[in-house]
Amino acid sequence: MNDKPLRIGSHQFHSRLIVGTGKYANYDLMRDCLAEAGAECITVAVRRERLYDTQGRSLLDYIDTKRYTILPNTAGCFSAADAVRVARLGRELLSQMGNPGANWVKLECLGDAKTLLPNPIDTLRATEELVADGFEVLVYTSDDPIVALKLKQAGAASVMPAGSPIGSGQGVLNPNSIRICLEYLKDGDPDYPVIVDAGVGTASDVTAAMELGVDGILLNTGIAHAQDPLRMARAMRLGAEAGRQAFLAGRIPKKLYATASSPWEGAITAQPGR
Repeated sequence: MNDKPLRIGSHQFHSRLIVGTGKYANYDLMRDCLAEAGAECITVAVRRERLYDTQGRSLLDYIDTKRYTILPNTAGCFSAADAVRVARLGRELLSQMGNPGANWVKLECLGDAKTLLPNPIDTLRATEELVADGFEVLVYTSDDPIVALKLKQAGAASVMPAGSPIGSGQGVLNPNSIRICLEYLKDGDPDYPVIVDAGVGTASDVTAAMELGVDGILLNTGIAHAQDPLRMARAMRLGAEAGRQAFLAGRIPKKLYATASSPWEGAITAQPGR
């Protein structure tokens, strides 16, 4: 069914899945999974990703840049200064690949290596600096609505609250927090893109998140570490499509008692307790 495209800053996509390029067993599998997921935008970790493997093969040789839009990310950064530096390296990488105007980045500024939760202070500081430097910033954050709103006010092109910790596969642990984030971020700005980033483990997690009304999902581990990554990539795509359509359709309200789907006329009814 027809749906308006996902708009993030100056970019536009029909797919609502943004898929990572890390953690796959090999580049061939990565390439095939990206295709099965129907992704149009893919992330590349500028700091942690080895662009060449032990056999001398380049990650970029397995990415069709005519098919995919590359979103550099600052994974592995633990300070605002580090994240800003890596973001600028990502911009240079895109420039060398023939995309000199691609001033955008997925910002991660982590608090520690155990939880991989964002450092809210340095994340906000890095967002402000990168926006001032002309970047379109897609910023990974917690599901705290106040922090999310502060990041939008700092100029983030998209705020991306975590469903659960990175790579945990727990899905959306706090749907009410995501609902409040959506309310705050979209107040007076219904087209502002809100993307759930991190924690997705299976297709039903994607569907549940999309049914909340988020505009997209960013995931990696849920596909790359599945027992059958190709099949999971396909499932994630279908889950996103189903969840989006269900949100647009509008679910029926939840009720305590049953509601008959057929008319009562002519039916023989029993009294309660009989």
